[in-house]
Amino acid sequence: MQTTTAQRGDTGPEGTVAAVDLGSNSFHMVVARNTAGELTMLDRNREMVRLAAGLDEAGRIGPEAAERAIDCLRRFGQQVAALPTESVRAVGTNTLRRARKDGFLDQASEALGHPIEIISGIEEARLVYLGVARSLGVDDRRRLVVDIGGGSTELIVGERSTPLAMESLHMGCVASTLSHFSNGRVSWSAWLRAYMGALQEMEPVAARFRNLGWKEAVGSSGTIRAVRDVVREAGWSPSGITLASLHELREAIVEAGRLDEIRFPGLSEQRQPVFVGGVAIVLAIFEALGIERMDVADGALREGVLYDLLGRIHHEDTRGRTVLALMDRYHVDEAHATRVEHTALELLNQAAGSWKLDGGDAAHHVRWASLLHEIGLDIAHSHYQHHGAYIVEHADLPGFSLAEQQLVSDLVLAHRRKFPLEAFAGKPKGGLRMAVLLRLAIVLHRSRSDAPLPEIRLRCDNNQLSLRFPPDYLAAHPLTAADLEQEAHLLEPTGLALQIT
Repeated sequence: MQTTTAQRGDTGPEGTVAAVDLGSNSFHMVVARNTAGELTMLDRNREMVRLAAGLDEAGRIGPEAAERAIDCLRRFGQQVAALPTESVRAVGTNTLRRARKDGFLDQASEALGHPIEIISGIEEARLVYLGVARSLGVDDRRRLVVDIGGGSTELIVGERSTPLAMESLHMGCVASTLSHFSNGRVSWSAWLRAYMGALQEMEPVAARFRNLGWKEAVGSSGTIRAVRDVVREAGWSPSGITLASLHELREAIVEAGRLDEIRFPGLSEQRQPVFVGGVAIVLAIFEALGIERMDVADGALREGVLYDLLGRIHHEDTRGRTVLALMDRYHVDEAHATRVEHTALELLNQAAGSWKLDGGDAAHHVRWASLLHEIGLDIAHSHYQHHGAYIVEHADLPGFSLAEQQLVSDLVLAHRRKFPLEAFAGKPKGGLRMAVLLRLAIVLHRSRSDAPLPEIRLRCDNNQLSLRFPPDYLAAHPLTAADLEQEAHLLEPTGLALQIT
């Protein structure tokens, strides 16, 4: 497939960049200097927030956990207040994927001073692998990477900077501890339940990962780092984590009998309350995958976020490559998609000021939706906009946040036929307005002809749109005029009035 403008990206200045990781157990921020595409780490911040422990049965974030989170983000925000939006990326993981937001995300973004994205488990795995691979240096060895968070565990097998297999499992140190040791007692039966629960979660994926094979196993995250520190201080393993050292650690944990009696050299007071559940998961992963030894990497999710942000700044946006891969997979007519893209972006350029769509994100979303609007045709022609929207919403799309996927899915759904008002209800006006611009571009290219369009002027004044064509153009192209009249009728439920002159 030929290269399209999906690979273009906005150029950001060299200078300071920052990544914020809103994890289920702790929040992290790393700040670095970007010089010619190379990062020099300047500062790291970490606070134990225990967001997952603050969720109630209905998925609401309790007031104490919310207050801890907001206070932490205010402190982080002071350090990145002067940075432009394009130089900061903040991501939320498992707990924020599961939680009822109830305005929390808006409060959190305001406290940080920058937007917060929620990413899928697979995107989290990709970013973890990127952070680990870059911290270890580039080599050709195939490696297994394991990241155990508060609410989820990511497994990745990859080579160099490329993941070959990724999984995000619903188990984490906070969730495991709360599920199996909530009364504070660490009995042998409670340990077995935690261990077997982790093995059951591993069961569907273990064979696939074992069959891929790897030369080295590497862990990241606070849980694995804490396990490494404890077994090293105890003299059970001089470096890294071994299966034998985990068996020693298990015996010592059960012998302690209670969570508040678990005191090991190398184990911080903050990590202690969730340590046991994390150890059960580590041992289950070792047993399920046949791991004998695991090293610990310095890099993790936040470093991966930084390097991914750097790629966006330097024209290597993973999202562009993802869009190209989808186009290829679903046999998109690239020439037609590119024509629609160019026209949609030109209309956006003319409407941006009056419709407040002059941010770089609007151009990205219109571009991606233009290139992907026909992917549903590969399933069936009837209602293909629904098929395409479903693919975009539910596929694993490297580089995309869940909100970005949803917006592009909404745009694909809205690109033809009856306008789906329900998809844009309660959302910012920008999404609906982008959908209208995409629809107009598609109508203007309905003939799928290579013939260039004339100069078309678009004027937007709140709910009034005016498309102006050169004299006699519409008279010479009556089918285009009829298509536009039909589109004006289809747009009436949106409250927008389209005038053609």
